[in-house]
Amino acid sequence: MEYHVIQKYMDRVLAGHDLEFGEALELATKADPAELYQAADELRQKLHKNSLDMCSIVNAKSGKCTEDCKFCAQSAHYEVELATYDVVDVVEAVTLAKENEQLGVQRFSLVTAGREISEKNLEEFRLIYQQLQEETQLSLCASMGFLTPEKAVKLKEMGVVRYHCNLETSRSFFPKVCTSHTWDEKVATIKIAREAGLEICSGGIVGMGESFEQRLELAFELRELEILSIPLNILTPIKETPFEDITALSVAEVLTCVAMFRFINPMAVIRLAGGRTLLGKEHKRCFSSGANGAIVGNYLTTGGNSLGEDIAMFRALGFDVEDEQK
Repeated sequence: MEYHVIQKYMDRVLAGHDLEFGEALELATKADPAELYQAADELRQKLHKNSLDMCSIVNAKSGKCTEDCKFCAQSAHYEVELATYDVVDVVEAVTLAKENEQLGVQRFSLVTAGREISEKNLEEFRLIYQQLQEETQLSLCASMGFLTPEKAVKLKEMGVVRYHCNLETSRSFFPKVCTSHTWDEKVATIKIAREAGLEICSGGIVGMGESFEQRLELAFELRELEILSIPLNILTPIKETPFEDITALSVAEVLTCVAMFRFINPMAVIRLAGGRTLLGKEHKRCFSSGANGAIVGNYLTTGGNSLGEDIAMFRALGFDVEDEQK
């Protein structure tokens, strides 16, 4: 595919027209990879300039999850050594949030293991959100499994602005990832959160054995749901989980995925999340292939870069990153 054809697709996207699935597949499979990544980065710059949306998370309730997601260390179905607790210490959560804010992070989320949050735990988290509002200027998020309308309204009242619920993968591949709940149940929670006035963050994990077409399907499903914050995780195979022996994606496969998510969801924040450090130093190329957001610091059950390392990398790449200490 000659570059002027890539330019044609880019111009169409910039004019507000969506790519069709067949067009996206052609672009992904026939374009010169380097030219595709460059075009995705140009899209990012034209639509989002050099802004970078950073968020951090705290594992607010760990382990003992009833669900059987095959990638997850927190599932009670697998013999993974993992610290378990019901509610994170308030001081620990607030201290972490303040440290992140000082380095320029804009958002902070409490993330809980489990199918859904209990009313008791939800009330315990109210205190954490209250202190976060009093002591920081962070935008507050939650990721707490399936919601009822009542719980969604409570989170909104607590000061939560955005709710996170990953689709994880495409509808067609989901049954091979999890059997204890459905893809449609996730969509239902997304709709409940939105109806309560919460913004939505939803993405998935690539590299779980799905086809490339199924990665594109996920990107289109997220577009149909009008998701504007899309975290992309790269599978970290965890020992004792069913996916422990899956072969890791190549750098090129990941970069192509990032670029295509940008073309398919041009106005969204494409947010690199867990697993990016598996690419080593090459993971920075994701941020010159269309990505304009990141979950920074350590993740739920896998390690990440230090926040300082991430900030230095983003600045070197030309992103606007301001810290509160200046």
